[in-house]
Amino acid sequence: MNLKYRNILGVVVILALVGAVLAGAFFRDSRNTQPEFMEYAAFIEAVAYGRVKSVSLGDGAMLRFTLADSEASYTTNNPRRGDFKEFLLLAGISVSESTTTGEGLLQIGVTIALVAGLFFFIRRRTSAGMAKAGLTPVTVKPHGQKLCGFDDVAGNLEAKENVKDIVDYLKEPERFARYGARMPRGILFHGKPGTGKTLMARAMAGEAGVPFHAVSGSDFVQMYVGVGAARVRDLFKKAREAGRGVIFIDEIDALGKKRSDGVNGNDEREQTLNALLTEMQGFSEGTGIVVVAATNRPDILDEALLRPGRFDRRVEIGLPDMNARRAILDLHSQGKPLSREIDLDKLARDTVFFSGAMLEGLLNDAAIGAARRGGEDILPEDITTAYYTALAGSEKKDRSAIRDHERAITAWHESGHALAAVLSDPENRVAKVTIIPSTSGAGGFCATIPPERMYYTKQDLRRQIKISLAGRAAEELRFGEDNVTTGASNDIEKATTTAMQYVSKFGMGTGIADRALLKDNRKVAVESAALTDTLYRETLILLQKNYSALEALAERLLTKETLDGDEVAEIIDSCA
Repeated sequence: MNLKYRNILGVVVILALVGAVLAGAFFRDSRNTQPEFMEYAAFIEAVAYGRVKSVSLGDGAMLRFTLADSEASYTTNNPRRGDFKEFLLLAGISVSESTTTGEGLLQIGVTIALVAGLFFFIRRRTSAGMAKAGLTPVTVKPHGQKLCGFDDVAGNLEAKENVKDIVDYLKEPERFARYGARMPRGILFHGKPGTGKTLMARAMAGEAGVPFHAVSGSDFVQMYVGVGAARVRDLFKKAREAGRGVIFIDEIDALGKKRSDGVNGNDEREQTLNALLTEMQGFSEGTGIVVVAATNRPDILDEALLRPGRFDRRVEIGLPDMNARRAILDLHSQGKPLSREIDLDKLARDTVFFSGAMLEGLLNDAAIGAARRGGEDILPEDITTAYYTALAGSEKKDRSAIRDHERAITAWHESGHALAAVLSDPENRVAKVTIIPSTSGAGGFCATIPPERMYYTKQDLRRQIKISLAGRAAEELRFGEDNVTTGASNDIEKATTTAMQYVSKFGMGTGIADRALLKDNRKVAVESAALTDTLYRETLILLQKNYSALEALAERLLTKETLDGDEVAEIIDSCA
């Protein structure tokens, strides 16, 4: 029988037992007729005349007696005198000791308490059994069954190279032990979401042909103290029983955050973390077990996790470059009827800052769009729609409620972004400008594709800020300073964030020290505000000098609603 249903059946049986006890007490009391009350003076008179046959004494306020000429029971007040029993016996009356109503209720209460105790004991044992039965939600692949290999992981060449020796160790741990080599007990994969950290861990296990034990850090975060630590111990026990293998802990920051120095720490999380540290330290050499963890925030992990003997190798799984994006697109396009007109090389160039998961989602959305359309192949239009949906959301179909004045504001705003992008940074390619609102809440957008760079200079960051502020500047030039709108709120937030990083994180302000770390946040705020204001004035001057091109872009957007990069460049060149 299923454990859940056995637990329910046990509860039902115990409740039925409690009901039976209460019912028995009720029927016992209801079976006896209610005795008639007699005044105490009348009772003493009956004793004097020898009419009382028997008396039942107790500690209660009432006593019960029977008369010689009647089978009925009577009650009267209990005088509770020390010599009262002797008085009755001398009168020739049969006296018995009996429990009172209060004592009966006490017995019932004790019985209920015992049954309740039994109930909670059985429930606790059952819960413990359930916890033990499904203590750790691990997914284990049988030994030798191929999960996936490095050939199934496009891109991330550096990460593959960093873990190839681990794969060799998983295959032949004895060979490394013979040379006295200690392989890392733990590997920490870190990087942005969707870059393939979990896939890389599965590929390691697949390449080595060993079991893959996959859990999430949140699986160990429990309300009750001790449960998480027990799950950690059970996970490692299962891994040891299975022999060589990979233990994968996703989102390890859920349990591995830096421990608090104060008294208000999370006891359960700290106990779970301590259990993990102990289990990792307890691995013996040559076991062939490697712990792999993944996180998006390595900076918040406890230092004890990162020391040698724990997660002593850190591997970054970064965003793919253009060649890696091309390989990922090739991988995920398999089995999809792509039209010959689709240029995956161009798509790889246009998807700067896309993760592997985003690229897979883009092709999948294009396939869904083609299926809804009922076409034979996936066309370039399906790819384009999926691309811009990923950037800004789906186009809003009903635009009848948008006023002409609001369309004009959006057209000038987006024209400002496009013009500033082309003029301030020639390498920053404009892909599309539109004033069609999207379901994400944007009134329109200007999609620019920056060049791939390893580093950003001061000029690069200043140009980014100017492009972000160009929409507000265009509004001010066309409609006046008092008529700017809230449409630039997100742009201003991005510009301010970049300016603060420019001053503090990157040390490109008046001082090279990181003022955020020095807690000089007031100076950071003042200098960032001054930088933003200066660049805004420069943006106003840039757009003012090229006002004819700005106006031409806005008018063409009001007519066509959408312009591609070539059309934008043509309009700007014609106004030069």
